[in-house]
Amino acid sequence: MAGRTRGLFGGTFDPPHLGHLAAARAAIEALCLDELVVTVASDPQRKQAPPVASAALRDAMARAAFEGVAKVTVSDVELRRGGPTYTIDTVESLLAEHPGDVLVLVVGADAAAALATWHRAPVLARLVDVAIVPRPGADAPAPEGFSVRDVPMAAVDLSSTAVRAALAAGADPRGLVPPGVVPILSTHRLYAP
Repeated sequence: MAGRTRGLFGGTFDPPHLGHLAAARAAIEALCLDELVVTVASDPQRKQAPPVASAALRDAMARAAFEGVAKVTVSDVELRRGGPTYTIDTVESLLAEHPGDVLVLVVGADAAAALATWHRAPVLARLVDVAIVPRPGADAPAPEGFSVRDVPMAAVDLSSTAVRAALAAGADPRGLVPPGVVPILSTHRLYAP
């Protein structure tokens, strides 16, 4: 029996925002995914600074952000594993769990530009296709050695960094994050002034 086509959409999600939701929906449609697995990084290795919110709160926000979105599953595989978060470890874990599946790594154009520098990049290139989501100001060439698919969509000019700054300045989160995330931000006073 032929495997399924799964997308892998990982990130820090500090916080998840409307751009993440738009990218997930566009990837599911453009790539004809059977499932999009969203993973929250436990200890992201490619970030300059540690996450602001705890891993547990980022996981709760991701679950709230993607709740009810068809074909999306939020996985805690990286949180359960703990320690440094490397995409290759998650890929190998998913492929061991679902042999025969085609795995497509969904990344923003800004991240795609650095794929060749990722941990065990040559192995990653053999195991996954890469789907590149447009990002404002990021015109990433196809990363060498990777099989690339495009996700056609209008670039969303939103980042977690910009959302945190806006919330710290007192902005209303409702135009920035999915509705389910708003009560979590409020209850825990995340990123508040």
